[in-house]
Order: sequence, then structure tokens, then C-alpha cells
Amino acid sequence: MPEHKPSESEPFEHKPQRGWVAVEEFLTQTVVHPDAGLQRAVQSATDAGMPPIEVTPNAGKLLKLLVQLSGARRVLEIGTLAGFSAIWMAQGLPDGGRLLTCEFLTKHAEIARANVAAAGLEDKVEVRVGPALDTLAALYSEGHESFDFVFIDADKENNSNYLDWAIRLGRPGTTVVLDNAVWEGAVVDPSIDRINAPGIIGALELLGSHPQLDATVIQTVGSKGWDGFALARVR
Repeated sequence: MPEHKPSESEPFEHKPQRGWVAVEEFLTQTVVHPDAGLQRAVQSATDAGMPPIEVTPNAGKLLKLLVQLSGARRVLEIGTLAGFSAIWMAQGLPDGGRLLTCEFLTKHAEIARANVAAAGLEDKVEVRVGPALDTLAALYSEGHESFDFVFIDADKENNSNYLDWAIRLGRPGTTVVLDNAVWEGAVVDPSIDRINAPGIIGALELLGSHPQLDATVIQTVGSKGWDGFALARVR
């Protein structure tokens, strides 16, 4: 299945409820506290005309905490955009930890590298440009050291392929997070988004049936609408 640019797999228009957004903003200001480097990443994406599809601040903070709680030292991200989630996860890495993130577009990669450098994390983050499936195959061919944590947030049509690579490039105990696992309920009504829903559903079916994966899915609401994420562990 071909890999598409992020803009080609953008969802239908989300219609979040005002209460959801107000609570998210309250939690961001009261609990999450994104720093200047993270705020810069979001603003740079807006200035560059990127689609507003980065994770929310509370989700980014969750990724950071999951990296820390799992004890990860090597993180793989599939889908970089402006580097917002990469910065969150890199902040959770210990000294000597590394994050490798895959970005399809050169323009996005350049902006992400600038944001990572501004956040003081240039020594922890590597951005590789090109179709993610090609990058993942190259990592495997290179004999890259196994990743401890994998975050998937790219074109939904390739979700199952990305999960397969997460297993192959991971190890028993690797944590895998798959974003956009509910997609405004399209998982039970694919007619809502006939482009992205099949890939999301296929990935969820794989998560529930693959002998090397143990997983769950959490529904979320907020500024991105009604969605969720899958959390899995490689057996």
C-alpha cells in the first residue's frame, strides 16, 4: 500500500465541543505546562501552513511519561511534522538516550530539526527524511539496535505495516503507541472517512490478534475532536 503525504490523509473536519476544549486548555495550563521549546514547535507549524495535526499538549506529556515509565533509551517515531511530539519524548529520555523520527517531507524535517535544536535536544534526536516504510526497512537492513518505544502517527493507510515494523525493530517489552485509533467513531462507521478508516480498523484488528502484541485502546476528547490511542506491549 503506498505511503501518502500527511496532508493527503488528513481527517474530515473535527467538531470538538467547547467544553472539551476548555477542559483541555485548563489541564494544559494547570498540569502539563509545555515549555517555550514546545510552544515554538506548535507556532512554527502554524507559520509554515502545516496541518494542525500534532498531538495535544496533554497527549505529548503522556508520551514523555510513558517513555520515562518504560525506561526507554531508544525511541522510534513514525511521523514527525514540526517535531512537537519528538521534543516531548526526547525530554523523557535519559542521558545517552536517542530518538529517531521519520518524516516524509523535507520541508517539515527542516522545521523539526530547527525546533529540536532550539529546545536543546539536537544531541538526542535524528530526523530521517523519506517514505517511512523505506526508512524502516533501511534501519532493519542496517541492523539498528532494537527500539524500546515506538510512536506511530503517520498516514493511516499504512498503520498495519508500521505495527509490523514496530515488532521487527523492537524487542520483547517494547512499548508501542498508535495515535488516532478512534477517528470520530469511524472505526465503527467507515463511511465517515473511507480513506483512513480501513487502515485504522485493520491496525486495530492486528493489535487484537497478533500473537506478539498485547494492547488496549483509550478513547479521548478535546481540541482534536473525538479520538483515541492504542497502547501495546510487544510480547
